[in-house]
Amino acid sequence: MPRRFLKVLLALALPVSLGGVALAVPASAAQSVRLQYRTSSTGATTAQAEPWFKLVNTGSAPLPLDQVKIRYYFRGETAYRFACSWAVVGCSTVTGRFAGLPSPVPTADRYLEVGFTSGTLAAGADTGDLQLRFHRADWQNFSQSDDYSFGARTSYADWDKVAVFVDGRLAWGVPAAGGGDPSQSPSPTPSGTPGTSQGTLFDDFSYTGSSDPRLAQRGWTVRSSAGGPGVPGAAWSPSAVTFPSAGGGQVLQLASSTDGTASGTVHAELSTASRKFFEGTYAARVRFSDAPVSGPDGEHVVQTFFTITPLARDLDPDYGELDFEYLPNGGWGEPGSILYTTSWETYRNDPWLAVNTHTEERASFAGWHDLVMQVSGGRIRYYVDGRLFADHGDIYYPETPMWLMFNQWFIDLQGGGAPRTYHQQVDWVYHSKGEVVPPAEVLDRVGAFRAASTSFTDTVPAP
Repeated sequence: MPRRFLKVLLALALPVSLGGVALAVPASAAQSVRLQYRTSSTGATTAQAEPWFKLVNTGSAPLPLDQVKIRYYFRGETAYRFACSWAVVGCSTVTGRFAGLPSPVPTADRYLEVGFTSGTLAAGADTGDLQLRFHRADWQNFSQSDDYSFGARTSYADWDKVAVFVDGRLAWGVPAAGGGDPSQSPSPTPSGTPGTSQGTLFDDFSYTGSSDPRLAQRGWTVRSSAGGPGVPGAAWSPSAVTFPSAGGGQVLQLASSTDGTASGTVHAELSTASRKFFEGTYAARVRFSDAPVSGPDGEHVVQTFFTITPLARDLDPDYGELDFEYLPNGGWGEPGSILYTTSWETYRNDPWLAVNTHTEERASFAGWHDLVMQVSGGRIRYYVDGRLFADHGDIYYPETPMWLMFNQWFIDLQGGGAPRTYHQQVDWVYHSKGEVVPPAEVLDRVGAFRAASTSFTDTVPAP
């Protein structure tokens, strides 16, 4: 969750040794595209590799960019992070993922695969600059001079050691040995395509209270431990988590209250006990509220639906967090109602350093909303009521399994006075592991569970 919003792009990286073997381009390959390459990082050892590309359409017909995959081959020793620094076509349309070669060679055991989510390249046109970079997850320097695809070029020229595939077929370049059709090579993580669910969680929160033994049996934890986020010294109380009737059914209700003092402040949280959630689709129907149900208004309260990995140490590269956060009365320097979606790479608490990206909308979101996150293929897409709200990726894509959570808490306190209580409610939660489910399809599936009187199911495997 954001504590301050600083757009920080950390790009540092670690040591690798490399060498190379190549395969000839098949005579049948359709040479309808050409790739030009240069780099802004020419050193033998570097903090980050910086391959820059221009893709040229040499054919006679427009080329849909979502059919194109560009592969840059190298040899590595650890996890890597991809980022798009700038692109004429827009970084929001550029994706990047890393995968291993089925048959490694001395100069390459993996590749960076660059793709596009949208756009069309006209016949005879080029994409203009694609200024890309990648670095080691632990931010150590590494060797690139003997990487298969690396060349110390400072101006654009045709480069056949980077391969281009169009609709799954080699269209340009000489892949490193073992680099074949993208559809044939294994992905390091689930591809996240429709119809490939590897497990489903659904819960409509039909419980008697926070002490209902079925909560623990079904993998939920009601928080009672002290600590952040929020007001130091505030309590996280199980009694603030209830399951009242609403709209003909039951809902999860988080009731956060304060009298303006830390000792009189209560936060509320419900979390999964297992960190088994990674790629796939997350959804919940959430009721945000602008005003307290009792007492004076004006507190900086945060109402949430999110996933998170614990921070093992400052700037932990394995940290991850994907947030919906609604601030009805502002906070973090905002004067009024604002909804944030935030994707985190990592952070340091003291002195504060946030490595995240966020999208926000300044408006009231009071009432019920269908919130959906799709985590797949190096992108995190956030939807609100079926509308694409944000599209994040690059270094902010999660690397490790996460908890799934709902909580409500106060950023700070506005002073003493009469007690005030805010409610956040959740009608249901849904997750499909390894599958991209469109928002409308999520609602159909939830409707089917309810039509079958299924109040809970969890087939998501343990990590």
